[in-house]
Amino acid sequence: MKPLNIQIRKAGTDDLEFLVKLEQNCFEPFQQNSRQNIRHSLLSDFQRVLIAETSAKNKKAIGSLTLFLYQHTVRIYSVAILPEYQNKGFGELLLKHVFELARRNKYEKIAIEVSEKNEALINWYRKRGFRTIKTIPDYYEEGEHALKMECRIKAESSGKTTNVIVINQPFKWSFTEVDANIITVKEYINNPVYQNSTDFRIFNLCSSYKYQSYGYYVSLLATARSQRVIPSIATIRDFRLLNVVNSAAFDIEEEINRSLTREKSSNFSLKVFFGQTSTRGFKALAMKLYQLFEAPLFKVDFVKHDKWLIKDIQVLTLPKLGGDELENMYEFARKYFSRKRFSKPKLTNFKYDIAVLVNPEEETPPSNTAALQKLKNAATKKNVFLEFITRKNMDKINEFDALFIRETTNVNDYTYEFSRMAYAEGLVVIDDPWSILKCSNKIYQNEIFRKHKIPTPQTIVFTKNLFNKKLLNEVNYPIVLKQPDSAFSLGVFKVDNEEEALTALDRLFKKSDMVVCQEFVYSDFDWRIGILDNKALFACKYYMSENHWQIYNWKEIGDEYAGDSETLPVEEVPELVLKTALKAAALIGDGLYGVDLKMIDDKVYVVEVNDNPNIDNGIEDLVLGDTLYDTLIDSLINRIEIAKNVQKIELTVR
Repeated sequence: MKPLNIQIRKAGTDDLEFLVKLEQNCFEPFQQNSRQNIRHSLLSDFQRVLIAETSAKNKKAIGSLTLFLYQHTVRIYSVAILPEYQNKGFGELLLKHVFELARRNKYEKIAIEVSEKNEALINWYRKRGFRTIKTIPDYYEEGEHALKMECRIKAESSGKTTNVIVINQPFKWSFTEVDANIITVKEYINNPVYQNSTDFRIFNLCSSYKYQSYGYYVSLLATARSQRVIPSIATIRDFRLLNVVNSAAFDIEEEINRSLTREKSSNFSLKVFFGQTSTRGFKALAMKLYQLFEAPLFKVDFVKHDKWLIKDIQVLTLPKLGGDELENMYEFARKYFSRKRFSKPKLTNFKYDIAVLVNPEEETPPSNTAALQKLKNAATKKNVFLEFITRKNMDKINEFDALFIRETTNVNDYTYEFSRMAYAEGLVVIDDPWSILKCSNKIYQNEIFRKHKIPTPQTIVFTKNLFNKKLLNEVNYPIVLKQPDSAFSLGVFKVDNEEEALTALDRLFKKSDMVVCQEFVYSDFDWRIGILDNKALFACKYYMSENHWQIYNWKEIGDEYAGDSETLPVEEVPELVLKTALKAAALIGDGLYGVDLKMIDDKVYVVEVNDNPNIDNGIEDLVLGDTLYDTLIDSLINRIEIAKNVQKIELTVR
């Protein structure tokens, strides 16, 4: 079984020896390319030579691909994989790369020559859409004939962006008349084509969207890759929050009641497939529901009291569809993907106070009592009313202009629900729901940092159903294994050997389908750069707890569970640390973040970006004092004013 990630890069002259060796190991003498020809290919503008290599710490080249780029045709001149890596799916991966390159650059066909005697390879290409054009006598040498094979590239109807439907096997997508590529979760996660391009619109039709399932990670990774994804992580979470659903549906309440006016029962269900429904008379409502809750397949349950309301909304998955429903879904998919426009709704509603969400029972809150009081004092000075609320006050959320969350956030609890609910009501929100989603999962951060070339400790991702323990022989111990949503050093294991790693993975795979494996990089302290509105707000050094490798040691009690801290003026932070922190935070958003970094031998590595960073009196405010809290309030006020101005502009346009 292959490692989780294979990278494809352009070859250079430094790869010449490997390419010569590859020819010798993979081809018969009469098929081998000469050293001189390989060198010419590397230097040619007409040819493109690519290297496939593992993404582990010690990268290893395992194969190559040489292409001739004609005006209308991509010709595969050579494709080779080291013998020990053959029959493991890498050839398929390289061919997928060629297809995507051809589609993106509007080539009409892909061509290749195959030995007439190699029936297995000929059949392999035939199964992937190639057909024999002609026989080329004596192509390799006298008596060694070749077949010329071609595959036509389907024209894209939606411009540069490619529609991609991601499914779980064993479900088989049996409908071909749809303008979309149908791929598996395995291919979406592993294929570098989908890792390195934003030119995809992803339709996630996995069999489950549960937290940390494959369906969850497809939407998470698509977001990290800056690809348009339906359903988004926010939509998946929203469907579980009835308050959010009904708040968002307020704008179409009239349409709901108009459509259901003739229903005599007090309950009604509507299934929506790609914004369409087979239930007569509900076409308009189905489209409005889809525009509001973008998911490919979902069912809405309505209940009537004084008026019709949404009782429940559920994402549907392919295995749950019956025969007729499946046929309807295929037909609706065909119609949907023939369109060129896709809409995205906006929800706006603005008021004028600030709510601060706190939990009086939390033992280690992100802001201590003194810091919260200073925040309130700063608001009062600026004629802003600030009220501390708790989880019991969700029904009051629409009374405020803004929500500032000052208790530990989690994508899987009510703090996310508060954030999403506030956003749906039109409030300015820190932490906004997307920051919570992005910061809560290290899979997302690993993907987006890799994409944007931000240095991190060497990281690979283990996937439950694809995991092969032989991968543990390729890593350098000790390593750190992390639950993707781990926080405050919980759900994180440092292991020194394969046996310890297998024990830790057994525990972690019970909670998540994917696990982060990271090289162990020790330092006496981590930098924490607090960032607000894409500007550095404070800088701290967080030292490791005594006789422990983490800042937090939960086995200790009392004051020894956390290490010491040191707060410095931002101006005294090494420039590279500051620059890297700002770049990493900008990939998450423009909210309030705490970026954790390590600086070792003049190199800076981002450990993670945290939403809801600690701001405690006597620690993070040690340099700025009250100015820190003034800055926080100023940011919230500015966001409210911007939102109000946007609303005025929209009303004027209307």
